[in-house]
Amino acid sequence: MNRYTKNKIVFWLFVAPALIAFIVVVIIPFFMGIYYSMTDWSAIAGEETTFIGLANYKEMFSDVAFRYSFLRTFLFTLFSVISVNIVSLMLALLVTRESKFRNIFRAGFFVPNLIGGLVLGYIWQFIFKSIVPSMGTVFNIPALENLLILAEPNLTLLGVIMAFTWQYAGYIMMIYVAALMNVPQDLVEASQIDGANFWNRLRNIIVPMIAPAFTVTTFLTLVNSFKQFDIIIALTSGGPATLYGDQVVNSTELLAVHIYNVAFTYNRMAEGQARAIIFFLVLSIVSLAQVYYNKKKEVEM
Repeated sequence: MNRYTKNKIVFWLFVAPALIAFIVVVIIPFFMGIYYSMTDWSAIAGEETTFIGLANYKEMFSDVAFRYSFLRTFLFTLFSVISVNIVSLMLALLVTRESKFRNIFRAGFFVPNLIGGLVLGYIWQFIFKSIVPSMGTVFNIPALENLLILAEPNLTLLGVIMAFTWQYAGYIMMIYVAALMNVPQDLVEASQIDGANFWNRLRNIIVPMIAPAFTVTTFLTLVNSFKQFDIIIALTSGGPATLYGDQVVNSTELLAVHIYNVAFTYNRMAEGQARAIIFFLVLSIVSLAQVYYNKKKEVEM
């Protein structure tokens, strides 16, 4: 047995455990899910499963609640990606400045990311229900005193965006910090000597130099925004209810929560699986398009 063959055998011996686990846990369940999405599967023992083709997909696209959830998910994702990245970049610029407290700031800004989504949701529920009205009373601001963020459909989505940004900004900040530390300081100093102000340096030097970081951070925030579940369950449980056309729908029931409710709350497992397949396809297409666009922008910068 030659050296090349030995190396190949060793390679596959090391790869095999992870590959087998990936196939068993991800690949096989995925294709089983595609099959079950075309049946009337209910996950109840003893009940016969019948193949019904694309009936679940037709039902899904005719469901007003699904279409509304789809639109709200895109809206939430759009504003979350923008808010998280803007806040994260601002924090990164703050903690990379010369200051003896910058390590404390980094740790403090990162801590919310260590809090579980359910706990974080309950924290923000307390803030919106008790702290915000109390601040309005203390500072004599009637608008805050009577502000019911979790009772107004549009304001509730804004509240979820705030909670998500607070949790995730610290993590994205660390990626920007690593990128900012690799920006050549001689370029920044040369621009200062030439009279460039902060905004000119940020736009013409810093942003182009950290363009690869934007690709990573946008991808991470995009995927996590689409998949948001635990914060919504703790903060709003998908509510409050609102009207979409002539039908009552839940204003913060994003796709992940909607799929969970269809499958487990209403016990329509096959329909939930069909919606999960569409969710996977949409998320894959959007993510790949975003990475392609950002990589193209990197080259232009």
